[in-house]
Parts: sequence; structure tokens; C-alpha cells
Amino acid sequence: MAVDTATTAPSQPEGGDGRGEAVRPLLSGAPAIEEDEDLDVRYAPYARRDAYGPMGRGPLPAAQVARLVFAAAVLLPLRLIAGMLLVVAYYLVCRVSTLFADVGEEGRPRLHGWRREAVLGAGRALSRAMLFVFGFYWIPVCDRSVPNAKDAPENQSEELERPGAIVSNHVSYVDILYHMSASSPSFVAKNSVSKLPLIGLISKCLGCIFVQRESKGSDSRGVSGDVTERVQEVSQYKNSPMVLLFPEGTTTNGDYLLPFKTGAFIAKAPVQPVILRYPYRRFSPAWDSMDGKRHVFLLLCQFANYMEVVRLPVYYPSEQEKEDPRIYANNVRKLLATEGNLVLSNLGLAEKRVYHAALNVHAVSLIVFPDFGSFKSHRLLHITESSTRKLNHLFGLPCRTIVSKLIWIHMMLVLLLVFVHCE
Repeated sequence: MAVDTATTAPSQPEGGDGRGEAVRPLLSGAPAIEEDEDLDVRYAPYARRDAYGPMGRGPLPAAQVARLVFAAAVLLPLRLIAGMLLVVAYYLVCRVSTLFADVGEEGRPRLHGWRREAVLGAGRALSRAMLFVFGFYWIPVCDRSVPNAKDAPENQSEELERPGAIVSNHVSYVDILYHMSASSPSFVAKNSVSKLPLIGLISKCLGCIFVQRESKGSDSRGVSGDVTERVQEVSQYKNSPMVLLFPEGTTTNGDYLLPFKTGAFIAKAPVQPVILRYPYRRFSPAWDSMDGKRHVFLLLCQFANYMEVVRLPVYYPSEQEKEDPRIYANNVRKLLATEGNLVLSNLGLAEKRVYHAALNVHAVSLIVFPDFGSFKSHRLLHITESSTRKLNHLFGLPCRTIVSKLIWIHMMLVLLLVFVHCE
């Protein structure tokens, strides 16, 4: 396990939550003027180090731009169409499975027998198909999920040994697709997700926990209360779908592990730790310091993407960990960092926002979406003047015009794909 000494304070004490004495970067006011390299060091958990640079706006050589143009013309529309067909297919499965089914609270259908098997089976198969469409053709899984006998409490029934939640590091919206293909868990989602076309019914069938994060009323139990109740239910009833939780609360570049929130550990139930890694050559699938439309565009324009998975043994909390969820969360975090060779960092979502604000200050150009006539697609890809001239000579057509029209044709479908990220 590595500790990030450049971007964090010394490692938090055993059982701590990383707050208090941790020295953090400036959180108020305008970011100090720093070079991009200094920002990347200071906010290392969120810095992109792939060929596209910070925010995906790095200058590209002519050969890379040519590959992007070709992929945007051929690969992108095929993948968008295939992805939309998969989403529609899963919606139809959910629609058929909920016909004449009883409806519970929040409009969530009660699925049993063939209805439940159809939804879960189709969800696993279609999620894996979606990953294939996204370029994740082969996903190696290192399964260490068989625990040692000493790790499990003695004289514990099979039902109680079942983990209540899957705890995973958070790198990209692609994380959800993998977990759906492997375990068909439920998720924590905003209440507005339940009203989305297609995705709304799918999320209800998966048993998502809908929360109103803005609500501060006395009748609101909050996110932690809803999650705790569901985790306890899952650990006791084998027919309840496990809950997928990302305790970091935001994404990183995949090399770091942020402090864990305690919501997943208050229930005192065992958890299933899973580590996701995304090796890359040119484009990193990590969703960080880049807007969703640009990220989906570049992800779908890359022919092959890579993912590695490590499934660890079920973690059974000790009596001390049950009494203090901060200790429980910290110990699971250290386990994930050790087994996944991840760097521990004390930065959080507030620092991530500061970093993004600083990147915008230093950005060479900003993305603007006025109207069809003034939209500059070369700013989305940051195509240099020299690269444009070479491509114009190669294709005999204005390169920027080609890319601009392709992006506008597929923009609405790209926005629908982003809705897959329902956390």
C-alpha cells in the first residue's frame, strides 16, 4: 500500500476518517495561479495523464486526429446505435416483467419468480454486451473472494454471512456496467432518476434506492438511513439484491483512493470489496476533469478499452469495527489500497472542484455550445492548425466541418448514454 505524501497530509490515525488535522489545499476564493504541472502534482488523484491531457484538451498529432475522424465517422455511430438498442431491449424486458405485477413504495414493482430472474439475467447479459460495445472486449477477473476460515465469525448462518453491499473504488461510469454484468446490484440514485425515460423503469426493477439529497426535513432519514436499512435487509434476506456503494463519493484517475464515507458501514454487515483498474494506451476511461459528452465521445472513438477486476474475500467486521463505522471504513479502505496497489489520499470532493476551477482558468480554449453555425468542434478535440491543414490535404475536405457535423448528429444519443451513470 502506498501513501500519497505529495498531495496529502500524513496518513490518518487508525480508525480515523481523515478529517481534522489533514492539511488540505485552498478551498475558498479563486485558485492561486499555478502551472498546470504544479496543479497535477497537488491534485494528483484527479489529474489525467493520458495522451489527451487535462480535461481532454491536449494538442493532438495529425495521425491521432485522423484516427479520431475515422472513428467518429464509422465506429461512433455504430456503437451509439448498438448501445441504444441494448438499452431499449432491457427496457422492454423490464416492461414485460412488470406487467400485472404488484407495485410497492415509490412505484417500485415487486418482482418474484420468473419476473425477477428475467430482469436480473437480462441485466447481466445486456450489461456485458454494452461493455463489449464500449470496447471492453475481454475483462480479466482475479477472484480472491473465498475467505479464510478465520475471517468469518464462528457459528454464523449462511444468511447472515451474505454481504450486504459491494464496496468498490470509483473511477468511471463504466464501473456500474461491470457491476451490473457481474452481480446485478441495486444503486443509490437521485429521486429524479426514477422519472427518466427508459432508465426510470430499469432503475426501479433493479431496486435502486431513490434519495432526495436536497431534503433537510425532519421526516427525511437521509441517504445514510436509507442505505443502512437496505444493507441490513440484504444481509438477512438472500433474495434482496446487494447494494453497490462507492464510499469515496466521487471518481479519481484510478491510481488513488480517497477517504471513505461511513454510510456503507453503519449497518455492521459484511461487505464485498471489489477493485477496478483501467489500463490504457492513449485514452484513460477514468471520468475525471472532463465533461460527460467529451468523455463518451473519446471513449466510443477508441477501438479497444481495458479493465481489470480484483474480487476480494467478503470482509467481516470485528466487534470494534461494528461499534465504530469509521474504523470499519478505514480498515476496508486500507485493504483495497494494499490489494489494488492504490495510493491513499486525504483529498475529497471539495478539492476536486477547486482543481477543476483551476483547470478552467488555465484552459487554452473553452467549450461553447451556441448554435450550429458558431459551434467550433475543433475546440472539443483541440485540433491544431497544422494538423487541420494536413488532414484537409489528406481528405480533400475541411476537417473541422466533418468533425462538427458528426458531433452534432450524434449529440443527443451521447447524452442518453450518460444517463447510464445513475449514481
